[in-house]
Amino acid sequence: MQQLPTNTKEHIMMTQQKPGLLPKVKGPEMNDRDRLNDVLATEKYLTHGYNISCYEMSHRELHDTVLRILNETHEAHRVCFEQMFNNGWYKLPQEELSEVALAYQQFQNYQGQFPYPQ
Repeated sequence: MQQLPTNTKEHIMMTQQKPGLLPKVKGPEMNDRDRLNDVLATEKYLTHGYNISCYEMSHRELHDTVLRILNETHEAHRVCFEQMFNNGWYKLPQEELSEVALAYQQFQNYQGQFPYPQ
């Protein structure tokens, strides 16, 4: 069994997650969290559309251009996610390492079922 990485930037981010600093009762006006949440949803929508476009492109140069835009959109999505996460506005439950190791082992065992060599 391979060792699970525990010193990656993402793992360190997960263990240092901040609590969100939002008011208990929110009014109808948009705050920074609402704006970032809207941007994140838009980036998800755009990446989905660009993915489908790349699947269907027959013109190579156009495909390469849309693929570059898709990668830039993924990067913008990641930056937005990290900003929300670092502010405590995007919560992810931290799983016990034993549960992660169990899921990892389960999916490692599936590799023998793939129709192509690993």
